[in-house]
Amino acid sequence: MDQRRSARARRWRPSDGLARSWPLGLVLAAACYTGAPGADGGDTDSAGPGGATDPASTGAGTGGTGDTGEAGPPALPQNSRVPRLSHRQWENTIRDLFYLDAATGKSTLFIGDPVSGGFDNNSEKLVVSATLWTDYQRAAEEIAEQVIADPTIVAAIVPAVEGDSDTKARAFIEQFGRRAYRRPLAVDEVERHLQVFQQGAGLGGDDPFLEGVRVVLQTFLQSPYFLYRVETSDVADANGRIRLSGWEIASKLSYMLWDTMPDDALFDAAAAGTLDTPDGVAGEAARMLDDPRARGMVASFHAQNFKVDSYKKIVKSVDKFPQFDESMRDMMVTETMMFVEDVVFEHPAGDLATLLSAPYSFVNAALAPLYGVQGEFTDGFVKTDLDPTQRAGVLTQLGFLAANASSTENDPIHRGVYLNLQILCTGLPPPPDVVPPPPPPMPGESLRERIDRHTGIGTCGESCHGYLINPLGFAFEQYDPLGQWQTMDAGKPVDATGSFNFAQGTQSFDGGVELAKLIAASDEAHRCYVAHLLEYGYARVPQPADNKEILRLAEASRDGLYSIKELILELAKSDAFLFRAPVEE
Repeated sequence: MDQRRSARARRWRPSDGLARSWPLGLVLAAACYTGAPGADGGDTDSAGPGGATDPASTGAGTGGTGDTGEAGPPALPQNSRVPRLSHRQWENTIRDLFYLDAATGKSTLFIGDPVSGGFDNNSEKLVVSATLWTDYQRAAEEIAEQVIADPTIVAAIVPAVEGDSDTKARAFIEQFGRRAYRRPLAVDEVERHLQVFQQGAGLGGDDPFLEGVRVVLQTFLQSPYFLYRVETSDVADANGRIRLSGWEIASKLSYMLWDTMPDDALFDAAAAGTLDTPDGVAGEAARMLDDPRARGMVASFHAQNFKVDSYKKIVKSVDKFPQFDESMRDMMVTETMMFVEDVVFEHPAGDLATLLSAPYSFVNAALAPLYGVQGEFTDGFVKTDLDPTQRAGVLTQLGFLAANASSTENDPIHRGVYLNLQILCTGLPPPPDVVPPPPPPMPGESLRERIDRHTGIGTCGESCHGYLINPLGFAFEQYDPLGQWQTMDAGKPVDATGSFNFAQGTQSFDGGVELAKLIAASDEAHRCYVAHLLEYGYARVPQPADNKEILRLAEASRDGLYSIKELILELAKSDAFLFRAPVEE
């Protein structure tokens, strides 16, 4: 086993610590967690960090397909067989596993997951450190104590059966275990957990049965089969591809679409063999997307994809923008997220083009004046038509514009960089180590003129700034640092004209609305968006083997054939979702 695979195998070490950390006499529990078959498999190497923001890693900006041209199905990308639950997924799973009304909040005390520069569910980055293992242990012990002290929860997770203590314990282990491990327990697993129950019941206490339940709960909640989404299938078909079991697909679907464990209907579908066919998977995925829980997944993806958290750091000069209040930060977040939800779930088209070009938003009494909207507004947000000559989609909303500006003036460079990296996946080279600030303005010089003098064509920054960054950033000079419409800068009319070399050819524009519409129709934006959606949905960065599917979906999205919900369904039906590549020894 090479060093990389050895490092990956160490992800199973949480199981090694179970026997050492439990009460005396529970050493039998360690036998439950010697690792899933082939646990050291599943090459998780990716083509590089950053996912879709690097065309070299995805082909999103190269036109490559990842198809080798050989007979048979195209090569499958490599996936981890043991992706760890993110903190949000762990929290949601605990809530649903115990039928709680709300999340416990215990994950807020966990050590934070590493910031990868991509999405927070990146399986390449989600490992269990010694500190996180301690966090898991503490949470498992606290939850188990709280559960046995609540008769309502006990009644919900312990089936009412006749018989002695072991009979009842066995029924509990089989029923709860299927939900905790997201699959039926094998006979020997049931027996080992029953031994753990007997050891726990023997510890004493007012109620030996509940003591046994407590220790079994600790066992389940510290198991790799709970903390990870384990894929043990290893039988290859005639094409050398490994079809995931219905139980594995159920978990994969639920954590992709809901960020939590499967519900009873999905478990039943797995048990009935419904998920053994692509049509069955598509049917369940469609049902799940219509469930309110899917809105959380859509919100999380777009909040990270559009970097909406940056809105919470907006700061404006009191002298220049006395109307700005810190409470507007959260309002701008709410505006964008309500807009995203409305486009995806309520708009007739529900596609990326609408997200990038629709001339409406959600405003309240504080934000309406910034848009120049007249009418009666309250603190509540209402869907409002905006001036279509001034606003088009998320890129002309207050949050994006204000977050990508300084406290006193616009920042066309950062706006341009954002569009290149996050919306078009242009793959800019890294900036130099030392970047001098723009020079002070000359008398009567506009911001655009000053930035051009510093980084435009004819300067040392020409290759990146002159043709890629600045033209896109300058398109938004018609908006001030708070996102309000403006027509003058330094006593002269704003110049928001420019051109950009899209895949379809060089396109000229005048202002943010025209640029937003060009982006909404561009090959780059749809490839970039689909690659990001795949990265989030599959919890890994795109690989060359994904490129053919990315291009197929991007072209359909560009042509208006797929809404965003339909793109998600297509990802759930793809071979890359239903199959796994065998591990190369």
